[in-house]
Amino acid sequence: MVALTQDELLAEFETMTLIQLSEFVKAFEEKFDVTAAAAVAAAPVGPAAAAPVEEEKDEFDVILTGAGDKKIQVIKVVRELTSLGLKEAKDLVDGAPKPVLEKVAKDAAEKAAESLKGAGASVEVK
Repeated sequence: MVALTQDELLAEFETMTLIQLSEFVKAFEEKFDVTAAAAVAAAPVGPAAAAPVEEEKDEFDVILTGAGDKKIQVIKVVRELTSLGLKEAKDLVDGAPKPVLEKVAKDAAEKAAESLKGAGASVEVK
């Protein structure tokens, strides 16, 4: 078995869809009995505890609010983003407003929203 370098692993992850990457993370967590959750810092004590810190949101949902005039193009983009089958993607587009991607990173959510908008859909990122 050939060991892959960190750069080779990252290059391989770049080729994966978000769904495939999510499934990989779940399998990794189960195999090695770990979690990919960020460590939680201890709460401050004293005067600093009185001022709550505004946390930056790191997980976003991409919501399809409408298919627009180019429904077939939107279905194609939904299939690319989610790896859904044709019927499932069509049902998702027909049932708008519905989430296309949930709990994804900001850059992934923005890319997905731009792809959907480029196909003629109306999209919200929450």
